[in-house]
Amino acid sequence: MKKAVVFDMDGVIFDSEKLYRKHWMISAKEFGLDESIMETLLDQIAGATKERNSLLMKEHFGESFDYMVFREATMSRMDEDIRENGLDLKPGVKELFNYLKGHNYLIGLATSTHKERAEKNLKRAGLISYFDGIMYGGIVAKGKPAPDIYEHACQLLGVKPEEAVGIEDSINGVKSSHAAGLYTIMVVDLIEPNDEVNRIADQIYDSLFEVKTLLENGLD
Repeated sequence: MKKAVVFDMDGVIFDSEKLYRKHWMISAKEFGLDESIMETLLDQIAGATKERNSLLMKEHFGESFDYMVFREATMSRMDEDIRENGLDLKPGVKELFNYLKGHNYLIGLATSTHKERAEKNLKRAGLISYFDGIMYGGIVAKGKPAPDIYEHACQLLGVKPEEAVGIEDSINGVKSSHAAGLYTIMVVDLIEPNDEVNRIADQIYDSLFEVKTLLENGLD
């Protein structure tokens, strides 16, 4: 019996991954990076921690590459973009949240985004009150694709991982949810499922409306 649903945030709740990619690529150009290499790294960056991404970028752009300076420039520009233009919700978010609340599911969040930025976006969208437990980025020692953030999210909610559903859009996120033992659903955003995701995800959908239908039909 599933008692809880734990969501990733960017690309699942917010239509923000396209903004991340836009600003990663602007920064790549500004910092004089090989844009074709940067393009190939975007799927690996999505959902991962800044520490893991720093190592990834150094592997491709050299040990002297200062990822934190690059990241700060990127995120500051993205934050300004959001302040000016807002941040759209993914289709089906409120319908699914209202269904979950109406049927006594607990709602959790497991995001790699740190508290200040994530909380601001959730409050702006009027969503933060839906959550029964939130795990922000930087709280656990090992971020996605390690299972820690989903394990801790379940602990916050007071459920066992096998009693929860994890909803992700990134390869790193799917690995994390699956490794923690949640029933794992990938809702495809910008990243297409690879062979590993096809093997470990319990369901792969195109929208959150399909997740709602799955729950309505019963998921043991």
